[in-house]
Amino acid sequence: MNSIHSAVSTSSPQQQLWIAQETTIERTVDRATKRHTTRRPQFAPLLSIRQWLDNIEIRDAETANVLCQVIPARCPFERTISLFDRPLFSIPPLCKLNPFYEQVVGLRFRALCYLADECGQDISHYC
Repeated sequence: MNSIHSAVSTSSPQQQLWIAQETTIERTVDRATKRHTTRRPQFAPLLSIRQWLDNIEIRDAETANVLCQVIPARCPFERTISLFDRPLFSIPPLCKLNPFYEQVVGLRFRALCYLADECGQDISHYC
């Protein structure tokens, strides 16, 4: 089952149907009661957006520069609030709450790699 979309059907009482990598519907038949039981697929509404972000290819330096300027290197919300040089409290990084955090950081990394490897630009001012 290395392909993304494939179907499996057997004559056994338990059958599986593969819809995508993350979603599977499992259908079982209880022979004693002749009832069909179906497990619902895993709900992943953000999967298509994550895949789209992962599949964005960086092809020109202008796009890579814009992405590196727009996507911050560190979480902009993380702060330590202090009064008279004494820390009162700190705000933790909230970027981890973003459901697309890993994909956006990966996109910025790919843009930085493109600028450094393909274009030969100095990327130290983006870090």
